[in-house]
Amino acid sequence: MSDQTTTLPGGPEVCTDCGAERRPVSHIPPLSLTVHADVHCRQTLVTASGEIDLDSSPALGQVLRDALDVSSEGVDVDLADIGFCDCSGLNVLLHVRERAREAAKSFTVRVTSPVVLRLLELTDTADVLTGSDTAHLPGRGDTEGIQTENDQLRRAMQTRPAIDIARGILMASYTISAEQAWSVLVSTSQHSNTKLHLLAETLMNTVHGENLPEPLATHLAQALQEHGCLPH
Repeated sequence: MSDQTTTLPGGPEVCTDCGAERRPVSHIPPLSLTVHADVHCRQTLVTASGEIDLDSSPALGQVLRDALDVSSEGVDVDLADIGFCDCSGLNVLLHVRERAREAAKSFTVRVTSPVVLRLLELTDTADVLTGSDTAHLPGRGDTEGIQTENDQLRRAMQTRPAIDIARGILMASYTISAEQAWSVLVSTSQHSNTKLHLLAETLMNTVHGENLPEPLATHLAQALQEHGCLPH
């Protein structure tokens, strides 16, 4: 048995209500990463707790890549104790998932918190990241299953930049933090019943002079107000 623990203290100090003010570091649960490998070092378990954001996601990515490299079979991830996760964390999971596919290994998010599950559902990545893939690894005879999963992963990877760009557009347009912009995107997506990547693509079109269609514009305005991004 072997265990490795990495703790990343601190993080962005934002208001617990709207994110407009920076929070004291002590109020933010640190990202704690624990790696556990069996005696044969075949399947590795990575357990994370705390918050995954722009500051902590590089540490998560490094631990996941290292765990994947030393495991002969692959990596299982336990995110049951994650209290916050945005697209930076999702990007890490998708990139390591792609790396695992290239190495003919498995990479599966076995357990998630409600926060992480909501993120995966909003971005249509739940099937890619939480499905058991040991039967669909390259070279195991299921060509159709491999192609289907590769297509899913490619689509997921292609939608991430749009979401990141849309968040940047909101940050620049309303002078708000990355955390606020993420919350606004999620709220608008939920209230308008619009997939997150479709909302992001629509926001990107506004850069070229197109108006945001109704009722999407109304839902966006409500989300901006809700998260303290507009004057009352």
